[in-house]
Amino acid sequence: MEVIPAIDLLEGRCVRLYQGDYDQAQTFDENPVAVARQWVAAGASRLHVVDLDGAKAGHPVNVQAIEAIVRAVDVPVQVGGGLRDRQSAADLLHRGVQRIILGTIAVEQPDLVNQLCQEFPGQIVVGIDARNGKVATRGWLETSEVMATDLAQRMTTFGVAAIIYTDIHRDGTLQGPNLEALRELADSVEVPVVASGGVSSITDLLSLLALEPIGVTGAIVGRALYTGDISLKEALRAVGPGRWQDVPPDFDSSALA
Repeated sequence: MEVIPAIDLLEGRCVRLYQGDYDQAQTFDENPVAVARQWVAAGASRLHVVDLDGAKAGHPVNVQAIEAIVRAVDVPVQVGGGLRDRQSAADLLHRGVQRIILGTIAVEQPDLVNQLCQEFPGQIVVGIDARNGKVATRGWLETSEVMATDLAQRMTTFGVAAIIYTDIHRDGTLQGPNLEALRELADSVEVPVVASGGVSSITDLLSLLALEPIGVTGAIVGRALYTGDISLKEALRAVGPGRWQDVPPDFDSSALA
């Protein structure tokens, strides 16, 4: 199972939100490139970057920071936030982003998602952010009437590479992932599902690892890494694969907290 560090960008800073609330943003570092390098040094095999300003504005905002991160690390970078037209999606892919994450347009413009899947095979991921089982859109500021499982099933017919599932009520709370919702979603689709939101401990990661046989192949971890509740190196040793074999034995992950 992949353990994927999250880097959330707000006005160029590395922050974490509480349950998606922009008014409850905590800054962890002013230099997201340095953060990206630190997670890769700790063994990360992939980075998950979210343009929070872009999600709110409806178009990418932190493009320069994203491109700087891509250039600074030698692992794949996936990016979401504000990607609501073909040009924005194509632009990030041309800048070296390996995968883009589409959320709002999966609900509002499904035909565009289908088009992008055909144009950029293997590079389109759909992020399904749910509040009480219903899909939230526009930076989590709105909640639709679309059920998460229904949307996931439709998106898989388009050929998306993966589904990232976030339980908004768990995001940034360190309360543990919503295992029941993840199981239901993974059981309903044939593509990999990546868990996001609420992971607070190695125990949480092990509980997700138990869902790997039904298709939960990774976990995006944010706040717990930044607070030091989870050591990335220890997490990779526990659930793998990552690149922890290359991490120096004296690497101090507490410096990232």
